[in-house]
Amino acid sequence: MGILSYVPQTGDPQPRGRYLASEVGQLAGVSGNRIGQWARRGYIRSSWSSESPRIYSFQDAAEAFVVHELEDLKVTPKKIGEAVSALRSTFGTDWPLQSSTLFVPRDHALSSGRGKTVAHVNDAGDLEDIIRRHPVIGQVDLVEVKEQLSRGGWAARDLPDLVHIEVNPDRLSGRPTIRGRRVSAAEMGQLAEDNQLEILKEGFMLSDDEVHDAVRWWLKVKEYERAS
Repeated sequence: MGILSYVPQTGDPQPRGRYLASEVGQLAGVSGNRIGQWARRGYIRSSWSSESPRIYSFQDAAEAFVVHELEDLKVTPKKIGEAVSALRSTFGTDWPLQSSTLFVPRDHALSSGRGKTVAHVNDAGDLEDIIRRHPVIGQVDLVEVKEQLSRGGWAARDLPDLVHIEVNPDRLSGRPTIRGRRVSAAEMGQLAEDNQLEILKEGFMLSDDEVHDAVRWWLKVKEYERAS
């Protein structure tokens, strides 16, 4: 049994934080171009603006995180689109992937051939295919996307010991910062990359560990931009 995700948005109906596509990509582990593609296909929204340049919210970034998970689990683009449409119709929300506990079974008949199915827990407590309402049997493994986003996004998954990066949609418009401070993680990573370590340590009063995490986070998100 595979993932997936659980990001409750109850009580948080308004978009928070403001991001360009490239910044959403840093959190979701893909390039800004991929984020733009997913928005055009309707997998995610750009809640603040659908005009160019699109402006996304923290909730949109969480949706993109889930779409990345679905792709990694070999769910086809068609099935992702169908699942988003079905959930949007069911829950009537702008962020449908966060309105249900989602699962992608590894070894179910519906998962073979043309891409894996996407399932959720129905009102009876049974695991059920979202699109065609078939039953799905299997154990459950949940990943809490919102918690990972708060620690730096997809990079927090790839770097589980990352502790000094924080994403708060109400701080610096939601851009990743040094934990507990209004200091941009991206700017710190860039300065460190340019060998401006003294500026980091003296000008911003950062510890060696904080600088180290900023550099690791920055290098990891640059990998995502190059790889996708």
